[in-house]
Parts: sequence; structure tokens; C-alpha cells
Amino acid sequence: MKKATMSKRNWRILRFYIISWTLAFLMFVSVRTMGTIEVGLLEISPESRILMALCMGVIMGLISGIAQVLTEERLYKNYSLRNLLFIRFCYSLLFIITLTFLAFFLFTTLFNVDMSITDFTSQSGSIAVYVYVLSVDFLLSVLRQVNLLLGEGNLNKLLRGKFYTPREEERIFMFLDLQASTMLAEKLGHIKYSTLIQDCFNDLAIVNDFEAEIYQYVGDEAVLTWPLEKGLKNQNCLEAYFNFVELLKQRTSYYQEKYNCQPFFKAGIHAGLVTVTEVGKYKKEIAYHGDTINTAARIQGQCNKLEASLLISETLKNQIVLEGYSYLKKGVVPLKGKQNEVTIFSVLKS
Repeated sequence: MKKATMSKRNWRILRFYIISWTLAFLMFVSVRTMGTIEVGLLEISPESRILMALCMGVIMGLISGIAQVLTEERLYKNYSLRNLLFIRFCYSLLFIITLTFLAFFLFTTLFNVDMSITDFTSQSGSIAVYVYVLSVDFLLSVLRQVNLLLGEGNLNKLLRGKFYTPREEERIFMFLDLQASTMLAEKLGHIKYSTLIQDCFNDLAIVNDFEAEIYQYVGDEAVLTWPLEKGLKNQNCLEAYFNFVELLKQRTSYYQEKYNCQPFFKAGIHAGLVTVTEVGKYKKEIAYHGDTINTAARIQGQCNKLEASLLISETLKNQIVLEGYSYLKKGVVPLKGKQNEVTIFSVLKS
């Protein structure tokens, strides 16, 4: 399951870059072909230019997509912003060099163009090509960061106006909260505590393997959500929590050495109907509203009192296929601000 989900996520990134670069090269070819005369050394037919654009788009899209996957998985949480900018600059230079040699190879192989690499790179209009490629690369990087900021796939939905009008969805919500956060903040100080939270939430990226969407970070708390079907599938909403906890345990030596502590998160989960919409005029955000969210938050608030690391509502428990987990009824609990009581279960991995 984990490998399949990772492949699905990586494929989305590759698909984005392949389609984007292919369209970018087709647009470039269209602008240079329609109503203009080629003044450089290369004289090939419009059909050949389109073929060239398709080949370059797929190949450069693959290169960009793989570079983005590796960057997100291995570099973002291990390097400072200054170092990341330097790496990005080096990547851009290598990207242009790779593009140039690839284009030269394709022209000489597919169209039997007879010229030296020096003539190819210095012909009239080459500078415009390089500037165009760097501009497209920069634009795609910005779009990728905006997509990450809004949440995977939400940029496309915003552009299509999917959230402009409020609509209802069946969703699962999980509230994750760092245990003993006040004590840790006093012990570590604000800066080091913030770095601890940063590391923990970097490790929280593992929930992407289980199709979770990270809705919000609020202080030392994170809110995850799934469309109901995805959250129930393969018990994703439970697997996400226990795999995150297990990852923190595997990194015990790192946290002990750097912070002299072992972070642990407790969680509450509930499922139900919510309203999703786009809010804000100058700062837009996708927001969920409804009693389901409030209930999930208050279930999480019962973890310490009931001495449980993971609590779920009876509503959610009745919808999950019981495989590999044991459940213990904690009783009917009155939740603050709610008229009706909610039956809560703790969850343990068998």
C-alpha cells in the first residue's frame, strides 16, 4: 500500500512537469513558426518542429519531475534556504546545459542537421531560447510551491472554481496534538521548540503515503483530513497515525541527541458531513466548516483524561473494516459545547 501511494504521488508530480514542459515547447514552436521566418542556421519543417517539441517536452518534463521529487524528499528539510537557492542555481545551469546537448542530439539524429555544437549553441536566437526555458522552469517551480502551500491538488481546484460556492462533503478529520507541549516549550525555549515542531511536521509527511491531506498546522497541532472513501480504504486514517508514531520512535536517537526528548502525538478522529468553500479576499484559503470538525477536536481533547493515544468516535468505528486493530470502549462522553453525548473508543494496533 505504501509503495503504491508513493508511486501515485510521484506520478502526479511527473505528469505535471511532463504536460507543462510539452505545452511550453509547443507554445514556443508556435510563436516562432506562425508568421515568422527562421533566421538561424536551422531550417526544418513546422511538422518537424512539433515533433521536436513533443520529444523535448517529455524528456525535460521527466528530468524536472524527477529532480522535484528528489528535492522534496531529500533536500527541503535538510538544507537552509541559502543553500537551497544555491542548489537551485546550479540545477538551472545544469538544466540549460542538458537541454542544449539534448536538443543538439535530437536535431542531428532525427533531422540530419550538419553543424558543430558551437554553431548550434551560438546561432541567432539562442539567448531567447535560454531565457524562455529558465522563465518556464522558474514559473513551474513557483506553481509547485503554491500547490504545496495550498495542499496537493487544491491549486487546480481553486483555478477551476470548485470551492467558490460552498458545497457539502463526507470527510474524516484527525486532530494531532503534541503531548506535554507546554513543558517542552519551557524546557527548550521558543526557538529550539519551534525547530522541534518543524522536525515533527517534516516527519508527518509520511501520512501522504496513506492519502491524507494536511488541512492545517495550528501551533503544535496538525489537522489531517480524508474524503470518506479514501480514509476508510485500507484503514488509511488509522494507518497514517500509527505509521507516524512508529517513524518518531525510529528517530528516537535523533530527537534525543538534538532535543533530549521523545516527541509523542495523541489524536482524535471523527467522520461526518462538512461544508467546504473558498474564503478570504486578499489571502485565499480553503476552509471546512461543520460540527464534524468540532467533534474531532473535542475527541482529541479527551485523550489525556481517558489515558489513550488515539480516540475515535463510534460513528467512524462502525464504518471501518476491523483488521489488525483492537478497540476499547471508553464510554459515552459529554463533549464541551455539544448537547448530545458521543461514544468514544480507543484504538490499539494488534
